Amino acid sequence: MQEIKFINSTTIKLNGQDYKGYPVGELPKRFAFIYDEDKDQEGITEWFNFKGLTFVEYNPSIWSYV
Repeated sequence: MQEIKFINSTTIKLNGQDYKGYPVGELPKRFAFIYDEDKDQEGITEWFNFKGLTFVEYNPSIWSYV
């Protein structure tokens, strides 16, 4: 069975991985596209919905630690 731990109202930990939840109107710009050749940027292609939010894997930028 998968264990869900609520870190705060929009962040959960599922099986050791952090996920950030977004309401529909505040999804990241990279959401739901595979690859943008103009910006050379990968999109977010994996997500799940839970309790009215869309959760995507949370990977903080290396610059947030500097």
